[in-house]
Amino acid sequence: MPTPPSASSPTLHEALFHPVTGSRPATEIIQQIRDLIHARRLRADDRLPPERDLAEQLAVSRNSVRQALRSLEEQGLLVIRKGATGGAFVQGGGAGAVPTLMSDLFSLGAIRPQDLTETRVMVGVEVVRLACERCSDDEIDQLEDNVRAAEQATEADNLALRTELNLEFHRMLARMTGNALLIAITDGVVTVTQQFVERIGRTPTSYVMPFRRRLLKLLRARDVDGAAAEMRRHLLQQQKLYLKAVANLEGNTPL
Repeated sequence: MPTPPSASSPTLHEALFHPVTGSRPATEIIQQIRDLIHARRLRADDRLPPERDLAEQLAVSRNSVRQALRSLEEQGLLVIRKGATGGAFVQGGGAGAVPTLMSDLFSLGAIRPQDLTETRVMVGVEVVRLACERCSDDEIDQLEDNVRAAEQATEADNLALRTELNLEFHRMLARMTGNALLIAITDGVVTVTQQFVERIGRTPTSYVMPFRRRLLKLLRARDVDGAAAEMRRHLLQQQKLYLKAVANLEGNTPL
């Protein structure tokens, strides 16, 4: 019968980390955690040791550990939860890193308006195609609830709520595909689209709700080609409006 581990035996997490030796401890801590995730020695929803334990294992200050964990949270690789059962957890699937990266690239000017609008068309059409094939009736009901709430927000002239519901509409469609990568990519595209719209200002939206009602009917009928074509028409129309707004910006301010 194997001997049970003693109280002083290292835990799994203690065996994962090694002391930092360089002059930039937070950067090295980030790299260690990234390497462990890439090697699948840390997996989605795993909890890292408490800050004090990490600081001891890495031979650094708790401030360096805290700085590294916050940076990884901002990058979407970790989520930090409060309370007795809280701590730093590996983000489920690491999907949060995709919108963070895309948002940074857009802010730096590496993603142009043309890039964004073209990608919206390509991704959006395929998302709807798969969603129509795979979604349940309950998911379509939930999507219709979203459309109804957006219509009510429009009537109440609640722009903030309408925008939030409109963006969630596309995320819901992506979740209906059951494809984790499409969900992450869509989340990134939606995040960048929100930044983009904030820069160019409001564009005509009267066509949006009628489009969504038509799309709902096609989804309920399981008309895959019809739903994909409807989404393509809609996104191409938005592409034209968005790029026109960019061209009309005073002084052609770079986006």
